[in-house]
Amino acid sequence: MSKDPERITILAREFTAAALEFHRGKMAQKGYRMEGSITPRCFKMIEGGEQPKDLFDGEPLFAVTFVKRESAE
Repeated sequence: MSKDPERITILAREFTAAALEFHRGKMAQKGYRMEGSITPRCFKMIEGGEQPKDLFDGEPLFAVTFVKRESAE
């Protein structure tokens, strides 16, 4: 069993940076493919029974998720 994570999500402030990570990070050679599309998203954190709190000051970030090929089949 591989020690590599099944999924890796990259966050970026710009679309281009997120899009280029597949090539820059050599994700294909590492056995990953892109899952879904690159979209801006807001992130929140829930701890215990508290209300969700904004992460990154509520700023939308572009998110791209890479998934291991063998785990997605």
